Amino acid sequence: MQLLLAEDQKRLASLLKRSLIEDGYTLDIAADGQEALDKFDLNSYDLVILDIMLPIKDGFTVCSEIRGINTDVPILMLTALDGVNDRIKGLDSGADDYLVKPFAFGELSARIRALLRRGANARPTIVAVGELQLNPATKKIIYQGKLLSLTAKEFTLLSYFMYHSGELLSKNELLEHVWDMNYDGLSNVVETYVRYLRKHFRNIDNTKEVITTVRNLGYRLEV
Repeated sequence: MQLLLAEDQKRLASLLKRSLIEDGYTLDIAADGQEALDKFDLNSYDLVILDIMLPIKDGFTVCSEIRGINTDVPILMLTALDGVNDRIKGLDSGADDYLVKPFAFGELSARIRALLRRGANARPTIVAVGELQLNPATKKIIYQGKLLSLTAKEFTLLSYFMYHSGELLSKNELLEHVWDMNYDGLSNVVETYVRYLRKHFRNIDNTKEVITTVRNLGYRLEV
């Protein structure tokens, strides 16, 4: 599942990104309100996490503008403002839930799961890409009618490929979104996990190459 996090505090954004990736989500980060809106226009997200005190456009404004585009996507607001009026303003601008800083990551994770369950009826339950089917709620992926037995990291990587099916994905992009790492030219973790995924596919059907390599550029999930 893809999340958008709008948070201008770099350290907090990095910590949340790492924790959410470990939870099996893929994540885009925006450092200001306008960047958040730009990313929302370009991508499809299952949930948005908004800090209120954002540069350029604050979280209230971003929330209202997102609601003008999409009435279904769950929005969770984060803020150091804990006054009742601020919470009311956040909810009135279209937020579904409100979490006051500082917070425990376990609580954030639980609230995300609750919002995703609550919004499940507004979004497709199954994501289908060719012969692949992803159930975000159960975190299961089926290929040609058979369940793939994936590790948490394999699931996250294949989910990212599915949400970007047909796109050419570089090592750097995969490392950033799936492992929260920067490409240093030495890591072979992407190649290793792509090989793992290909083995899963070939165990079911060895006549097709589901993930192809574009030499020196990256990988593509073929629909």
